[in-house]
Amino acid sequence: MVAIRMVNLASVDLNLLVALDALIAEVHVGRAARKIGLSQPAASHALKRLRELLCDPLLIRVGSRMELTPRAIGLRDSLAEALQRVQAVLVVDSFEPQKSSRRFSVMMQDHIAHLVLPALVKRVHSDAPDVRFDILPWQSPGSMKLERFRSIDLLFSCSLNEIAGFQRETLFTESEVTVVRKGHPSSSKMKNLKTFLNSKHVAVVGRGLTEDPVDGWLREEGVSRQIVLRVPSYLQAVQTVSQTDLVAFVPRRLAESLAGPLSLALLSPPIDPGEYQEYLFYPRRALEDPASIWLRNIALQLGKQLGPMDRRAFVA
Repeated sequence: MVAIRMVNLASVDLNLLVALDALIAEVHVGRAARKIGLSQPAASHALKRLRELLCDPLLIRVGSRMELTPRAIGLRDSLAEALQRVQAVLVVDSFEPQKSSRRFSVMMQDHIAHLVLPALVKRVHSDAPDVRFDILPWQSPGSMKLERFRSIDLLFSCSLNEIAGFQRETLFTESEVTVVRKGHPSSSKMKNLKTFLNSKHVAVVGRGLTEDPVDGWLREEGVSRQIVLRVPSYLQAVQTVSQTDLVAFVPRRLAESLAGPLSLALLSPPIDPGEYQEYLFYPRRALEDPASIWLRNIALQLGKQLGPMDRRAFVA
């Protein structure tokens, strides 16, 4: 019965395989040394180590010349193929948008998708028609398990907290605004804090959250509003407001883009909400990935194109 000797790959010097390839190709220690830029003593030492590693003489002297052993002849084709594969692994990956069929997983809230997603898809497909997107259901990053983050290529969020394994860049500046339907009976009084708080509100509570972030902010100001409806998305909130007498407090850019189509009145809130940043998060594992760099640069450019916030007050 033939014993199979297993080789510990951790102990194998990759340069030995390069030397072996040259020795098999040249069948001569001196020529092999010149081919790979070694001195002849160094090539001889490499041959000695290879013989010990493979338990085979590999090259034997027959008269005045060297010949390959059957083992060396058998290695000729497989060794060349193995070295080509190693070189392919070590070569920096390239990305050609026109030829790519890459699939990207992106997570964003609906108000971000409304502002960015159509332009993102249009821009990407103009350069890379076969690239595909999976838009993942929104979930608060603070409630997500680490395994969930591994499937994400881009994450849009206003979270101020660091996400382990992710880099963050500012996408654009945002603020909040009061929204009611045009003709709302209290629209002219909504600037009054008491009227605002006593009105019936719709709250937006995304997956993984226990309350609308606006209510946390109002609590810090020492006040609270009357909530009669909770929905998971901003689009549901403004659509409901457009057909009822409910009040919503939503991102300003979304409200401005839908004011005309949904006949909404945008009102300055009684307490200045200030501004906050929407961020683009991307995994550090993909910092040097050409395809990921290409996609996030497009996303950042689209964020810049939204421009600065218009801080003028609204008139009821």
